[in-house]
Amino acid sequence: MNPMHSQDWEPKSAAVLRDQRAACDEMRERCPVAYSDLLGWSLFRHEDVVRVLNDPETFSSVVSRNLSVPNGMDPPEHGLYRPLIEPYFTPQAVQAFEPQCRSLAAELVRSLQGRPELELMGDFAQPFAVRVQCAFLGWPASMHEPLRLWAQKNHAATLAQDRPAMAGIAHEFAGYVMGLLRSRRDGTIPDRQDVITSLSSQQIHGRPLSDEEIISILRNWTVGEISTIAAAVGIVTQYLAEHTGLQQQLRAQPSLLPDAIEEILRLYGPLLANRRVTTRAVNIGGRTIGAGERISLNWVAANRDGRAFTDPQSCRPDRDASANLLYGAGIHICPGAPLARMELRVAVQALLDGTTRIEPMAQRPPTNAVYPASGYAVVPLQLTFAAQAVAHHQ
Repeated sequence: MNPMHSQDWEPKSAAVLRDQRAACDEMRERCPVAYSDLLGWSLFRHEDVVRVLNDPETFSSVVSRNLSVPNGMDPPEHGLYRPLIEPYFTPQAVQAFEPQCRSLAAELVRSLQGRPELELMGDFAQPFAVRVQCAFLGWPASMHEPLRLWAQKNHAATLAQDRPAMAGIAHEFAGYVMGLLRSRRDGTIPDRQDVITSLSSQQIHGRPLSDEEIISILRNWTVGEISTIAAAVGIVTQYLAEHTGLQQQLRAQPSLLPDAIEEILRLYGPLLANRRVTTRAVNIGGRTIGAGERISLNWVAANRDGRAFTDPQSCRPDRDASANLLYGAGIHICPGAPLARMELRVAVQALLDGTTRIEPMAQRPPTNAVYPASGYAVVPLQLTFAAQAVAHHQ
């Protein structure tokens, strides 16, 4: 607790957790630069968030005690590591991975057939996120369940701000990576062309990447990938279940799907916030923030700001998306955005292709996720599968 500041809001209060989006909207209009003991200074306006993203000298990304490559680095160090990351997400690399991603999504949808009622997050969104991440990294199927459980433990420890548990979870992930590294170095898995092998051959400052750097890169990719992809699949599918007109339009015109996904996720953000720390005293929105203070960039509120978006509470897939901060902005704009966009398009397309109707369950509404997650924790749905519809009409 900082005795210099009084609390403007409590991010983990019952009122906020009941509906984080509504609470963030309210804070943006009532107190756009707000202090809390948990997060430090939260910024809710689009303009203020963009200011921070475009000024890495004043708002540092070095916010963790642990090495974070490259998103937890500032220039010039960030500029040395970032070029090592970007080749994994080129259009060519994403295109090459798409058939495998599509196969995984279709297989999962087929596994749901015969179950007209399901819980989307546990039955599809989370398994898809874990399996597609393992496939992208070249990890074996035996890692699916450990990685799913690891992601759950990581979320729980972050929610509780349990530092010893968080350290143990980081150590557990490092153990997974080191096991895979050893299997390649000792020849147990010879000549395997995957991300770990590729990273092992990369150099920085004229030397190979260290094990710690490789672990950091993979941890950042995995934490972000599993949580945000799963959240995004849940958000988009629930929205389409509630808006059957748009659902049917996308079934008829799949080319509209990418823009629809971007707009739905602008409206219902899959990622709540990111952190920065000030390097000098600044004034934002009439509030003085000292050097060395924590900043939390609230993506959800910024992307629903009427100062940046006309009619911000409406879903308009034909909207100019240039102000959408779904994947950030500035030097730290998400390098994996092309991969994430492809995975989301493929996942939603697989659900639409495998069904004739996706409907919400009136008696079981979705349950909102709570800090530090966004989106939904539980999404009960009713699905009419294409095979069922054919059989019904025969």
